[in-house]
Amino acid sequence: MYKAIFIDIDGTLKNDQKEITNRTKEAIRKVGELGILVIICSGRPTETTTEVSKECFASNFIITSNGAYGYDYKKNKCIFKNKMKKEACIEIYNLAIEKDVNFIMNTEKGRFTLKKRDNDTDILLKEPIDIFVNKIDVMQCLLHDSSFEKIKNLRPYIDKIENVGIKNQSKSLTNPKLKPLSYTYYDIADEKTSKGFGVKKMCEALNIDLKDTISIGDDYNDVSMFEVTGLSVVMGNANTEVKSKAKYETLTNNEDGVAVFLEELVNNKGGFIC
Repeated sequence: MYKAIFIDIDGTLKNDQKEITNRTKEAIRKVGELGILVIICSGRPTETTTEVSKECFASNFIITSNGAYGYDYKKNKCIFKNKMKKEACIEIYNLAIEKDVNFIMNTEKGRFTLKKRDNDTDILLKEPIDIFVNKIDVMQCLLHDSSFEKIKNLRPYIDKIENVGIKNQSKSLTNPKLKPLSYTYYDIADEKTSKGFGVKKMCEALNIDLKDTISIGDDYNDVSMFEVTGLSVVMGNANTEVKSKAKYETLTNNEDGVAVFLEELVNNKGGFIC
């Protein structure tokens, strides 16, 4: 029987209306009753990932910031972290200032931002960046703006920054057929960080063999999970390249693809044959 399932949020757990359906929540609850840990694994910060995990009856363990941070929200305990180098954070901050885009940091103390947005719970950065990064560990930085072209044009500059990499980005940046949303972003973290890295670290901490794990996702940042888990499940809404990296394909996020897979897993009492 599988011991843990790692599930992405956007485009996977949530449908295009940004909802987790009742069918999906019920399927996750039943998987939990079998003794299988459902662990949400996201590029989002700790606070919002925790909210999603609670909403869908997943376990108290989460992986955030594209694999940089593992957390037990019931015990308020860090399981693992892969913080960014201070110099890299400062360089990204300076790039944001120069190019006039928003700069956001996911940290253990919350999510800090250079520019406060409407209805935003992020904390406004009020001190010099060099002082801030010497006090608080940063797991991930985001460059974020309403202008698609502004963010797109940052790529060559980011690529020159040492010890970091782009871990996730707006889908419109990789698919010219997609219309940009109201904002465009890059997620940037330490070069070693990935969702696959986070999965391995969480399994080490929980003493779970990777062959006894499942990953479910839909985008490029989920591929590293596919590469380390015993079974990889891709959503029907993923592109062809991402689909080619997984062992099994379920339905789309608008067709309860996660629930459909988990229901079959429950019917097989925690085992799965594909």
